[in-house]
Formats: sequence, structure tokens, C-alpha cells
Amino acid sequence: MGLWSILSFSLLAFVLLYSFHPKFVAQAEVSSPRANDRLYRLEITPLEARTTRKSTEVKVDNSAKVFIASESEAAVALKPNNGKQVGNETQSGLGDEALIGNKIAPNCHNRLRIPGKKCDNISEDNHRRPAANIMLENTFSEIKKRAKRSVHTTDNVDRSTSGAAQSRERIVETVQGVSNSRPEYRHTGEEARGSNPRQSEPHLDTSTFALSGDSAHNQAMVHWSGHNSSVILILTKLYDFNLGAVTESSLWRSCDYGSTYIKLNDKVGSRTVLSYLYVCPTNKQKIMMLSDPEVESAVLISSDEGASFEKHPINFNILSLLFHPVQENWILAYSHDSKLYSSMDFGRKWQLIHDNVMPGRFYWAVMGLDRESDVVHIETRIAKGRAQYVKCRAQRCTEGNRQYLFPGHVDTNSLVVQDEYVFTQVTKSGRASYFVSYMRESFKRMKLPKYCLPKDMHIISTDEKQVFAAVQEWNQNNTYSLYISDSAGVYFTLSLENLRTSRGPGGNLLVDFYKVEGINGMYLANKLLDSHVKTLITYNKGQTWALLPAPATDVARNNLHCILPFCSLHLHLEMSENPYTSGPITSKKSVPGIIVATGNAGTELSSTNLGMFITSDAGNSWRQIFDEEHNVWFLDNGGALLAVPHAAVPIQHLWYVLDEGKKWDRHSFSLASLYVDGVLMEPESDNHIITFFGHFSQRSEWQLIKIDYKGLFNRRCMDGDYQTWNLHNKGEPCVMGEKQIFMKRRPGNRCMLAQDYSRIYTSEPCLCTAYDFECDYGWERQADGKCSPAFWFNPNGATKGCSTSQSFLNSTGYRKVLSNNCKEGGRNVYSPKRQACRPRPPRGLRLSTSQGELSATVGSNVTFMVYLDDGDSLRTSIQLDFGDGIKITYSNLSRADDGINHVYRTTGIYRVTASAENNQGFDSSTLFLHITSPVERVYLSTPIVAIRGKEVNLTAVVWPSHTRTLTFFWWFDNSSEPIITLEGSISYTFQREGKNKVTVQVASGSTIMQDSKVINVKEFFRSLLLSFSLALDEHNPDIPEWREDIGRVVRTALSQVSGVPEDRLLVSLYPGLPSTAELFILPDEQTSSEHKRGSEEALETISDIFVTALNQGLIQFELKADIHIIVYMTQQTLAPLVDSNSIHSGSAMLMLLTVVFVGLAAFFIYKFKRKIPWIHVEAENSHEKEPEVISTVGQNEGMSKVKLSEFPSPKELMEKELEARSRGGIGRNMERIVTREFPNCTNV
Repeated sequence: MGLWSILSFSLLAFVLLYSFHPKFVAQAEVSSPRANDRLYRLEITPLEARTTRKSTEVKVDNSAKVFIASESEAAVALKPNNGKQVGNETQSGLGDEALIGNKIAPNCHNRLRIPGKKCDNISEDNHRRPAANIMLENTFSEIKKRAKRSVHTTDNVDRSTSGAAQSRERIVETVQGVSNSRPEYRHTGEEARGSNPRQSEPHLDTSTFALSGDSAHNQAMVHWSGHNSSVILILTKLYDFNLGAVTESSLWRSCDYGSTYIKLNDKVGSRTVLSYLYVCPTNKQKIMMLSDPEVESAVLISSDEGASFEKHPINFNILSLLFHPVQENWILAYSHDSKLYSSMDFGRKWQLIHDNVMPGRFYWAVMGLDRESDVVHIETRIAKGRAQYVKCRAQRCTEGNRQYLFPGHVDTNSLVVQDEYVFTQVTKSGRASYFVSYMRESFKRMKLPKYCLPKDMHIISTDEKQVFAAVQEWNQNNTYSLYISDSAGVYFTLSLENLRTSRGPGGNLLVDFYKVEGINGMYLANKLLDSHVKTLITYNKGQTWALLPAPATDVARNNLHCILPFCSLHLHLEMSENPYTSGPITSKKSVPGIIVATGNAGTELSSTNLGMFITSDAGNSWRQIFDEEHNVWFLDNGGALLAVPHAAVPIQHLWYVLDEGKKWDRHSFSLASLYVDGVLMEPESDNHIITFFGHFSQRSEWQLIKIDYKGLFNRRCMDGDYQTWNLHNKGEPCVMGEKQIFMKRRPGNRCMLAQDYSRIYTSEPCLCTAYDFECDYGWERQADGKCSPAFWFNPNGATKGCSTSQSFLNSTGYRKVLSNNCKEGGRNVYSPKRQACRPRPPRGLRLSTSQGELSATVGSNVTFMVYLDDGDSLRTSIQLDFGDGIKITYSNLSRADDGINHVYRTTGIYRVTASAENNQGFDSSTLFLHITSPVERVYLSTPIVAIRGKEVNLTAVVWPSHTRTLTFFWWFDNSSEPIITLEGSISYTFQREGKNKVTVQVASGSTIMQDSKVINVKEFFRSLLLSFSLALDEHNPDIPEWREDIGRVVRTALSQVSGVPEDRLLVSLYPGLPSTAELFILPDEQTSSEHKRGSEEALETISDIFVTALNQGLIQFELKADIHIIVYMTQQTLAPLVDSNSIHSGSAMLMLLTVVFVGLAAFFIYKFKRKIPWIHVEAENSHEKEPEVISTVGQNEGMSKVKLSEFPSPKELMEKELEARSRGGIGRNMERIVTREFPNCTNV
């Protein structure tokens, strides 16, 4: 006894040594599903097989997230989630490992995040040390099979710690159990009570262990294989918050449930830094570990629970993993660069599946629904806000093997594959439409009541082949409404309005809705009613809701005086944000009827004065068991309860009970108080071991306290140890259409429950009532409980039943609640009635495309949908005129149920008309469909020079060509408004001289392309047409940039030869072949209007100089080495002297008349030359004569023929030019030179 006192005193002194450390508090910041919860917080669908180390924005979260030192982002848009896949870049359960500890600076978050909950006042007690933040890294392997639920993840962790404190942060990632390399302390529960227990009395065996040598490590991940395995793996890490990386790691392994540990660093490589540990959910003996990518990128694989490892390098950084639900070796890996890989040999070899994959939007096949088990469903990003749904096989996902099952684009982060359903959404014109595919059939639009007008939708659950959805209607801001669908997930009816919602730390939506495990059709919800939040319960899957009755007394047996409906019990329905804390509410399938929850009695839900409440009869009556918050777990398949205070202070005691919470016993599990980071247990195992994971002080080693609770029981349960209880709803024995009698262990018996004992003793169906049915689509529940048609719904409308037979099932306004087992009596008043199809004229014919789009691309498959609101559809023929000369006719509407497909081959706007006709009447519907093709290129064709005050034609050339499907926006100079046309050409008059910029924008759907040109506007100018050596055509790529460069080179050459400044010359090459160009000679900008005449003469002179130089071949440039291009003058433009002067216009007309006259004379002479005696034609063949060239410019009879040998050299030409210019006698003398000495040798 003296030795015991000394030991106790020493431990007390040890605790006091750390009194100078600041106080910290526990804070769970990450949500994760537990194996016994089916419905989870909205936004996350749990899946143990996916893991991500970064948090990013997601729309449908499918697992818990881990945030060590990363930021979080909000979840948005359509979020169908339910338990199949892991959220976007989230760290979800791969096996049972989880991150559970994190030392942080003092703050007030001393419990799980409950929206609206105030922080407790916490004194700066020197004995207090922070309980580490619990952060999830994984979920149980059973989650995918049993925990289909909608869950919210907390997306960040309070980082209000100082730099010094943060550097010492301790994070522990737990899975199922932990221990140390040496035992430190062992005792039993009786020792805590200070008595000498007898073996027959209930007792707990406790042992404490510490991980030695890794006290500096501030993170740990723990994996307990479970399923009666004794192996525990612990990965401890030193995370440098400044570097944002893991710098050290140690791997520990225990083979005896945590009694001893062996360090495995030598087996994995002494220099290897490990960052994450994953476990195959279908075979927990298979372990995968990732090395830190900052050091090396590799995976370490074990097939024997960590006894041995093999390392395989990889060439990408893994962000998340998704294990196959059946095949243990098949894994999908998502990389940091948005690529998806697959491995079929447990990570030894990887193959790229697809790039541009949205994070968290990839899913394995669902067994029994997808034909091949290796099918992968993927959402790939194609543009901002737009994605595609792709389906392919993991090892054969080439473009030719991909299937695009949704017609068109979907919103990013909207694809969810869950059970029998595939969900997605499409947003157009600011309004979202939601689509569902049931049993992998074609997608159908989800039908909500007509004027629901949803702003947002979240899929809460897809249990029992039915969809629960939280919908924010157009007039709701902080609340959502609960809608329930038919089995196909298409038609939804309202169940409960104004569900309470809140936002998590990362902006994620939290909806207060909870499914009670073990009782069919039983749910709890918090509703905002008259500005008060109240908790409601339903026993018939949302058909009726009622307040919860409060206990008669509190835990101290004081009367509460809480009477319905003015006062009731209200519960916090948040799901646990950590798999190793129970959270505010818990129930278990193996213990039907028992619910333990945090809440309060009063007029509304409160965040203060909270207590713990329990019901053992499925919510009909409640008892208060604690006056403060506790974490409560079910032990022995629900035969016992374990409770631990939910406090920021270190604790030494736990509570357990064997009689459904009536008499609690206290057990001291540690001599020194422990900051508990988590409690680990295997819920379905027979080992009866739980492990507390925590630390004594900030600088202490990781402490693992192993508790064996087998001593609570003395034998296995026999038949006489059970009793029955009747499920009822406030005395009504029929629940979900049947009377059920359950079996449970007699409270207080210390026998162990068998895992496979039957909970349901008997079940007997009841006669159906109105509340065994929900209102059908278009019908609404009235105050008297009856369903009546909504004002917008026509119950006598057309029905598809008449499309295939002479009769149809006409709805009575009710549809049976799925999974309800009632049987109808003789009257059968609720089921649909079969009625004969009566002749009716077609009314309300509607025509649309499958996605509501009024545009499509050329060559794409357009699906038209034809709907008939009223009429005899079996005898009504349908004709569809596609507007392109093709028509199609159906004998009745049923043949067009799946849509009518058509492909348009040319662009245009088509009038599509649907006609419905029978012998009773006629109806029609029309839509105008725009068929476009993507605009690849736009070229603005304009003159580069224009005359001020005269119209100029501007043309936008579009490739490929379009017909009436484009919109053109013309912008001139600094105009604030464009000119909009539907044609690609426009005439415009420029009023300002100088440089004017023209821009044309071409809009084709959401695509806009443009081109711009600068036009020089002048009073007058001169121009010449140019041609080039044939070699230029061989190197002409016919693109605008090339033409601009050639024009600039030619302009420089002309300026160098003539001495005319470059700014007065413009050269524009025309598209196409042969290569041609036009030279524009501009007047001097300094010339005033008074000297216009002289300026025009100067342009004439310069034009003549260029003609001379071009005809002589003086204008050359080098295109490439040894390729010289000579520029020639082709001819003057058809309007060579574009001018506003009327004199020039008259001269041009006179010249034209002269040409016509000469042409007629030549024709007359040719025709009658044989009859005119003085005309002789002489044709001599003389090979010795030099060739003669006849000029086409100013030639007359008195002009002698000139031989080529008589032409002066280029040097002589330029000398004569300069001499003439110096004398000022360019006029007639230059004309003589041009027409006689240097004739135009180019054929006109």
C-alpha cells in the first residue's frame, strides 16, 4: 500500500510539473461517417475507399475531409450525396485510420462544432493542457456497405494559434487502436473504486502505454485492422507548418491489440518519409503507404498487415484514392494535375485513364447495375463551368472506347453516381435543371412541384430505392424543404418545409435531418417554426411530423413541467465530425429503439443548458441521463453504453451502464488525467477492447489506454435473457404498415449479446390508411389528411398508359410509401384505378429539345421531345417536320417516348413543327432551331485607304461559312455603341480624315471572335496594281500575317528606289493565288486644301515614277537566300484615280468612250479587211529579227516600234528621271519616256 501511495504521489507531481503550459481545448473539425449511422450531414457521402490530402471546393461531398494545414472551401450547387464516394479532394476512410490529434492555441471551441453553440468559459488552469484537435483521415470499411447517408464535412481547423504554439501542434490520425512500445500502468475498475473486487462483479481491465522516442512528432495515423485482428499500425509524423511538409516519420506495429509495439522504419527505409497510410476496405490485410512527394514519390505496399513492405516508384503525386467496392486490387488515384489513374494490382503499376478530371467526381461501377465491374464514371472539365459525363473501362479509356451518356454539357462538380442513381445538373439562364438516371437508363429531368422553382438542391439519401432531397425554394433564404421522390427519382412531393440549415466553417451547408437506425421510416428533423427551431419526429417516412415529448423530470429528479405543445424536447442533430467521438446524436441498427442525443427541454432548440437524453422505446418517451454533454458509444452490439464527458479538461473517469441508461457506474481508467483525443473500437468484433488515445501534457508522448470490457459480462445470453417490446407511435401499433414486436436483452442482465440474434420478434401487416400513402406528384396534403390536386395540376391530363393499351391506371392522388408493408382492404381506395381510354382531341402539344436548347452544332444529334397534356394518345398520330425538307410520322405518341433524333447537315435557322391529329381534333407546336458550327476564324476585309465622305464596303469573312446564324457587331473608332447586323457586310461612310480603326465581332452561341483593321481616310489618292515573280506563289501560306510582312517589305523597296517617304505609301496584298497587291500613294499630310491641285499633280508624278521603276524591274526584295522576288505593275485599278473631283470623272468618261470607239473600229476593220483595198496584213517569219513589243500605253500610228536592245539601262533610267525632275519638266517629257522608251511589257 505504501508503494502504491508513493506511485500515486509521483504521478501527481508529474502532472503539476506542466502547470505553466497554457490551456488548450479539444475541437473536432472534420466530419466522418460512423458505421452505425445511415444518414449523415448534408454535403458528404461517406466512402471508406477514397482519400485526399487537400481541401478544395466541392459540390457533392462524399466523405470526410482532412485539414492539417490547408485551407478549406465551400461546397456549392447540386449535391446529390449519399454514401458511395468521397468528396472532392477529401481524406476519407481507407480502412480505419484517422487523424485525431492537434495541439492548438487556447480557444473556446471545446466541443464538436454545433452551429449557434456558445463557447464555454474556460479558466487558465495551469493543470489544463489542450486536448488535441480530432481530424478525420478515414472511415470504417463497413461504411460503404451500411452507411449510405448525407453528411457534412467541416472544412477547416481553427488556426488561432501563435507561431510558437503552432510549431508544437500535435495531430493524431486514429483508426482503431493504439499502444506503446512498453506498458506503463495496468489496473481494473475495482481498483478505481478502492475495493478488492470479486471476479463475478462487473469490472474493466485497463493498461496504459506510451510511444517512446517520437514525442516531437505532432501527427499520428492509426489503423486497427479489426474483424478480430490483433494488428495495430501507427504512423507518427513531424509536420513542419512553415514548410508545409512532413519532415520525419515513424511506423509502429503491434500484434497483440496494442500491448507492445515494434518500430518498422528499417523495413520501409530509414530515409523514407511516410505521409499517409491507407487500408483496403475489402481486405484489411492490404496496406498502402505514400512517401512524402517532397522527398520521393513512391508507394509502399503490404499484403500481410504491415509485416513486410515493397516499394514502387510512381511519377505523379497522389491526392486521393478510391478502392473498388469488390475487387481488392483495383484502385483509382487522382493526381495533383487533375489526372485519373487506375491500378489493377494494388498500386504496383498505374495507367492513365483521363485528364482534366474534376476532383472527387470519379466513381467505380456499382455491382449489378454496370455491365462490367471495371467501369469508371468520370466528370471531365471541358471549359469554365462546363463538364462532360464520361463512362469507360479503367484499362481501356481511349477516345474510341468512351461513352458520353448525358446529351450535352453538365455543370462542373455535379456528377454523382450513387446506388441505382446517377445525378447531374445543367444551369441555363441562371436557372438550374436537375437530371437523374435510374438503373442506368436514359436521363430524365427531376420533377418538382411546378412553382417550387429551386435555387439549390442537395440529395440527402437514396436508401430503399427512393431519393430524399433538400431543396431551397425561390422564397427561402436560410431554410430548405424536404422532398421525397418515387422509386425512379423523377417525381417529388413535399414532406416538410423550412428545415433548419446552417453553414460549416468552410461554407458547407448543414441540414438538420437524421435517420434513426433500426426503425424503418423513422426520422428526426429540426424545423424553423415561427422563428423558433423545434425538433420533429416522423414514423411514416415523412407523411406526418410531431413534436418530441420532454422527460417528466431532469437528471436530479426535479419536475420539468414541460407539456406539449407549448414545451417539448429539442435535439441537436449534427452528425459526428469525427468517427471516434459519438457526436450529438447516435443510434444503432443492432439496438432498435434506443437513441442517445444532446438537447434541451423548452420552447425551442438551445445551445446552452444542454444535457444528454435517451429513449428506449423509439422516441415515445425520454429520460435525461446527464446534465452536460457526453460522448456515448454502444458496446457489445448495443448491450452496454459507454460515456465520456465532452469537456476541454483532462479526465480520468468514464461511465458505463448495462440497463439502457438507468444506472451508471464510474470507472477510473488512468491515475493521471488524460486529454482524450479519441476512442477507438471495432463495433462488430468480439474482442471487447476499446482504446483511449490522448496525451498527458503538451510535451508528453502519445498515450494509449487499452480497456478490455469483457469483465462487464459473465456469460453468453440465452433465450431467457431476452424480453419483447412493441414498437408504436404514441400508442398506435401500426408503424409503416405493420405491427412489429422487437426483442432485446433484459435490462441489467450481464450476458453478452450474440451478433446474429434476431431483433424483430414478430411482424404483422396492418390495413392501409391515408398516411401509409404519400401524395402523388401534383397533389398536396390538406389539413384533413387527404390529397387534393394542386391548382397548377390537371389530373385529367394525358397519361402514357393510353399509349400502349385501351385503358390506363388513373392516380387517385396517392402513391404508397416505399417500404410500407400495409395491405389494402376490399375498397382499395388509395391505389390507382384502371380506366378506359376515352376519345379526346389533342390539347397542349409541346415540342422541345431534350435539354431545352434552341441551338445545336452541325452534325450533332438533336433529340426532340413531344409532350401531349391532354388527348387520346393511343389514337393520335404525331408528325414532326424538321424544317430541312424531312418529315417523320408516328402512329401514336408512345413511339416518341424516348425522343426523336435528327441530324442537321448545314447551318441555318430551321422551323421545326410538331403536329398531333386524331378524329377528334388537331394541335401543333413550333420551335425555331439554330444550327451552327463553331467559328474557327474571322477575317475583316476592308480597303486600307478610303475617300472621306464616300461609302466603303466592309466584309467579315467567317470560316467555316454560316447561314443566318451569326450576329455581327461593328465598332468604329471610339464609338460607344456598335452597329449590329445579321449579315457579314456593311457599308460605312467615314467623315474624319486620318486613321480610322474598324473592329468586327462575330458571335456564334457563346463563342465570340473578332478582327480589326485600320483604314486611312484621305481626300484623294492614287493606286497601282502589283504582281510578283512566280516564285512568291510557291512560298505564299495565304495568311494575314505573311501578307502584312510582304507588304511592308515592298513598301520599303518602293521608298528606297523612289525616295518617297514610307508613310505616304501603303501596300496591301490580296488573299489567294496568284499573289497580287495594290500600291496606294497618299498625299502629303501637310498639304492644305488650297494646294490640293498641286498635290494631285504630285501624286500623278510619283505614280509615273513608280510605273517606270516597276516596268523596269527595279523593285526587288529577297524572300530567302537565293530567292529574289521582282515586283511588276499589272495594270491600273479599275478606278485608278479615285477622287471627288468632277473634272477627273469627266476625263475618265471621255477615255472610256474613246476606248469603246476604238474597239468598234478595230472590229469593223477586222470584219471587212478583205474588202478594204488599202489595208494589208503581212505575216513574215523572220528568225533573225529581234522581238518587238508594242506598248499599250498612248500608242499611235506615228510611233515607231522600239527594240528591247534599245532600252536604256536602269542606271540610265534613274539618271534621266533625276535630270527631268531637276528641270521640272516631268509633264510631257515623262509621258514620252513612259510611252516610248519604257513601254508596259505586262499583258493587260
